[in-house]
Amino acid sequence: MKFDLVIAGVGGQGTVLASRVIARAAMEAGWQVRTSETIGMAQREGCVVSHVRVGDRLAGALIPDGRADVLLGFELAEAARALKKLAAGGRAIVNDEVIMPTSVSAGLSRYPVQDIRRYLEEELPGVCFLKASALAREAGNIRCANVVMLGALSTFPGLPFTPEGLLEAVLETVPNRYRDINRKAFEIGRRAMGVY
Repeated sequence: MKFDLVIAGVGGQGTVLASRVIARAAMEAGWQVRTSETIGMAQREGCVVSHVRVGDRLAGALIPDGRADVLLGFELAEAARALKKLAAGGRAIVNDEVIMPTSVSAGLSRYPVQDIRRYLEEELPGVCFLKASALAREAGNIRCANVVMLGALSTFPGLPFTPEGLLEAVLETVPNRYRDINRKAFEIGRRAMGVY
């Protein structure tokens, strides 16, 4: 068994926490796990890519280009940037949130939202765009967008853990006082994918 997952986003979106939750769920299910992060800038809103490798015979922690089974894109442009990691036939969930880089805010560059979205649609037939940040607000806190994405992920068949196992890993990882809101965010993510 082999399962490779890439999470692409920016600092402050909870990509590292999400990778830890996935790793925990897979380990609880009895699999070997390797994780790694590549971080572009040591501050909020810098590029962050998390790699999670699950299986029974694992080598390195970094996923080679064209090998990931799933891409979770926490931010639109970062999802497009990480697309090269996804295997042919791989699946993707992309939060359609846009976080404008400083260069765009300063007028030094542009962020062609529609072009990026169209590129993802052309390259990934069946890509699922999710309004995870808006759904997290519905759960009660925008910072739960990463857990909304995990709830959505839990609906995919063939994962190395059950939806219940992934939810349990979320609840074991977050502080006690945030468990109820994260449970709600997870369930909202599942509902957004047509489950429940």
